[in-house]
Amino acid sequence: MANVTLDFEKPIVELERKIEEMKSFEDNLDIQYEINKLEEKVIQLKRNVYKNLTRWQRVQLARHAERPYTLDYIYSMCDDFIELHGDRLYKDDKAMVGGFAKLDDMKVMIIGQQKGRDTKSNLYRNFGMANPEGYRKALRLMKMAEKFNVPVITMLDTPGAYPGIEAEENGQAEAIARNLLEMSRLKVPIVVCVIGEGASGGALGIGLGDRILMLENTWYSVISPESCSSILWRSWEYKEQAAEALRLTAEDLLEQGIIDRIIPEPLGGAHKDHQYMADTLKTALKEEILELQKVKPDKLVANRINKFGNMGVFEE
Repeated sequence: MANVTLDFEKPIVELERKIEEMKSFEDNLDIQYEINKLEEKVIQLKRNVYKNLTRWQRVQLARHAERPYTLDYIYSMCDDFIELHGDRLYKDDKAMVGGFAKLDDMKVMIIGQQKGRDTKSNLYRNFGMANPEGYRKALRLMKMAEKFNVPVITMLDTPGAYPGIEAEENGQAEAIARNLLEMSRLKVPIVVCVIGEGASGGALGIGLGDRILMLENTWYSVISPESCSSILWRSWEYKEQAAEALRLTAEDLLEQGIIDRIIPEPLGGAHKDHQYMADTLKTALKEEILELQKVKPDKLVANRINKFGNMGVFEE
């Protein structure tokens, strides 16, 4: 895959290219000194750029084509992953993947939305947009996890549930609503992590859990900035203003009490070092599950219901 450069990354890329050109003359000590100075400048520039990203720039990073997806994390973090298929009602949804796996010696059920890397795989995965059968498959796997007393991990990365007519005819709204009901009373720990885009009910359909985590450069909102802009301004040109108004970044949602923890990413984003990001996420997931396993099932369910019941409560 060709390297993808976002607009705000161009000054960094230009400096890095200049360094590569100069390295062909690195036998010259004077040039080597200049190379060292430029490399220090690149590191400082990266820190300044990625520390001060706008909300829209974080949305762009969350959508980066080289960013790790659900299956990338599963194969990097887990041993003995056994993918399970089908909703036992209609068919298998390729946009939703899941199965039993091990985080070291910890057995888990891991479920998530899966995007494609190119046109062919995106069509196969429906661009990460699940149909009703995807949510029903996810629920089937969660109930199976409950039967065997195995904790559930869900990974959110979708531009939304599939909006086609056939999805509505097959019960899209009911499937998502059913998941919310059943997840609220599942008697095993549920840890949710937003690894990319967390858009609307498509993400929320597998997003109700005891602990909600977000990677540093991800977003989670009832609507995308573009859709919000098109509704309010009748144009996509105001997507940056919409992103600011929606307050959809990990920092925003932690401040609002919607999520519980932010997982730091490598400098430049998760796509810069897939293995490092997977190792960091794996450590966080194990920590959260070990804490949740100390809580009795009935208390776990009560805490989960209270957690979501208290969201949006305010006093004037």
